[in-house]
Amino acid sequence: MACLSSFWMRKGRMNFNIMRIAILLSGGGTTAEAIIRATQMGRLSGVEVACVIASKPEAGGIERVKRAGVPKKDVIVLSPKAFPSRDEFGESIIKECRARGVDFVGQYGWLVKTPENVIAAFEGRIVNQHPGPLDPGRPDFGGKGMYGKRVHAARLFFVRAVQRDFWTEMTAHRVTTEYDKGAVLHAKQVSILEDDTPETLAARALPVEHKVQIETIEMFAKGAVKEIVRGKPLILPGEEQILEEAKRRAVEMFPNG
Repeated sequence: MACLSSFWMRKGRMNFNIMRIAILLSGGGTTAEAIIRATQMGRLSGVEVACVIASKPEAGGIERVKRAGVPKKDVIVLSPKAFPSRDEFGESIIKECRARGVDFVGQYGWLVKTPENVIAAFEGRIVNQHPGPLDPGRPDFGGKGMYGKRVHAARLFFVRAVQRDFWTEMTAHRVTTEYDKGAVLHAKQVSILEDDTPETLAARALPVEHKVQIETIEMFAKGAVKEIVRGKPLILPGEEQILEEAKRRAVEMFPNG
């Protein structure tokens, strides 16, 4: 399948030296703002934010990205509930991206399951932010319902139960049709302190999350993307039930994520 950038190059509507990105969000938009600021300050040279798509009108990130300088016409609300099918929801996302010459999509606090047609349209060039360690193909701290402070809580419960690996990890991974199952592209560790709570860990990890996502975009812009395969599994044989209990307790602690 030809990438979308090829389409826009043929039409003569794309600068060959610029990677135009779409940001998808559902929440406060702190990562989106960090990425926008990085493009403005030259940290992400050769990258432009073409549009921001929010999955709900009350998302705090909408006003945040406008204040950061994204034109109002390029900040779009597309709620999946407004469409009769996932395919039509996906087609609307694709349409907005194509209209702006987008050739990379980043999901930063995007809580909606991405339609399959969007994943296909941007095959190999759609990435998701995750606030915990992932181990695709094996048990890990991703999956349905694992987002926000729930991930930090689950990680804290787990490492304290098994008494090892006192760290967590901020991750960028490929988007696939299953939650958090795509290959890991970039990650950085954050130490877990003895007195950490999900809130303190989340606050300390947030700047690292931003850095991981900015560096991942830079890798795409430079054509230097590599997939990371973890050697030692995160969850050892016999620890699967501990992981599931940690996730269950995390959801109970943070019912709203």
